[in-house]
Amino acid sequence: MKDYTIETKCVQSGYTPGNGEPRQIPIIQSTTFKYNTSEDMGKLFDLEASGYFYSRLQNPTCDMVAAKICEMEGGTAAMLLSSGQAASFYSTFNICENGGHMVVSSAIYGGTFNLFSVTMKKMGISCTFVDPDCSDEELEAAFRPETKLVFGETIANPALKVLDIERFAEAAHRHGVPLIIDNTFATPVHCRPIEWGADIVIHSTTKYMDGHGSAVGGCIVDSGKFDWTKYAEKYPGLCTPDASYHGITYTEKFGLAGAYITKATAQLMRDFGSTPAPQSAYILNLGLESLHVRMKRHFENALAVARYLEANDKISWVSFSGLENDKYYALAQKYLPNGSCGVISFGVKGGRAAAEKFMKSLKLIAIETHVADARSCCLHPANATHRQMTEEELTAAGISPDLIRLSCGLENSLDLIADIEQALNNID
Repeated sequence: MKDYTIETKCVQSGYTPGNGEPRQIPIIQSTTFKYNTSEDMGKLFDLEASGYFYSRLQNPTCDMVAAKICEMEGGTAAMLLSSGQAASFYSTFNICENGGHMVVSSAIYGGTFNLFSVTMKKMGISCTFVDPDCSDEELEAAFRPETKLVFGETIANPALKVLDIERFAEAAHRHGVPLIIDNTFATPVHCRPIEWGADIVIHSTTKYMDGHGSAVGGCIVDSGKFDWTKYAEKYPGLCTPDASYHGITYTEKFGLAGAYITKATAQLMRDFGSTPAPQSAYILNLGLESLHVRMKRHFENALAVARYLEANDKISWVSFSGLENDKYYALAQKYLPNGSCGVISFGVKGGRAAAEKFMKSLKLIAIETHVADARSCCLHPANATHRQMTEEELTAAGISPDLIRLSCGLENSLDLIADIEQALNNID
């Protein structure tokens, strides 16, 4: 369905029923699959045949939904995972092992920051964080001989900085490494990073793709465009025989279009088991079918609320790339011409104390460790998702103590503005 529009792909991609088959994707709620002979099953374990033998690695329902997201992003292969955090880990660890190095935008989700700077550091993987607005010289200086990838977010969570994807892709490719983009906030409805030079795209499907706070999940999509064989010495896991699969070399057997995802499934999912449930994949697909409709409403509501906040004298600053005077408006017009997302970041005059009082006074908008939902919600990141970061790390990530992250849902924008107004009126 590559020639169809994104709207049609949201509804139709991933599964085409045959005569008399279910119209909706079937839920294959089974851990195992039956085969007639040991030889048939052996071919699966040797990666000599396609099919299913154990749902920890692959499941038909999950693969149908992964195929839909793959088509939406314009990739060649994809896999679902149990969470967006798992997608961040698998996508990087698949090509960056002990002794490797990553160049990462400092304006990323706090959980991803901790994963890279703390947990993966214990695994012998180092990381250099760069401001997404850094100079070309600063970006170049971040690379090392052992650098294996560049990582960033289309729209940073929660700073809402818009990444110049083309610039980061060009820098990555000059150094012979791929660019991995977390496209959670924009979704492929509003941005398809592969079209701008990204090599791998990941999602926390828990957010807009699901859209209803129903199922945690993640996804990795490979563009199939990065030539691992050109830099074989950097990526031995893809370009040399895998002893755990009888000496298969992934790039030789599966080509550039399938090597990366096959390795991530055959090795990492096998060994770490961040397995998505078929039921969760089914729920995710229901969300995908309306994604193109919902994203338009999320953005419209956020733009209306952002304009209200911008004009309110109790607000010290507003960050939303849909505003004409926003720092990232020009980049948003390039990468997100049809809208960004429904998330706004802003500060209340009076700092942390005023921000906390404002949030306590909200009635319709809920305080939640969540975002990108049909229901509006808000969070104080410095006190929640980014609580483990130091003041210096918070500053580097673009997070001030007064920052409030507001996710505008699908309600009427007038009701959201009214709730915000009454909460602001409670601040002295």
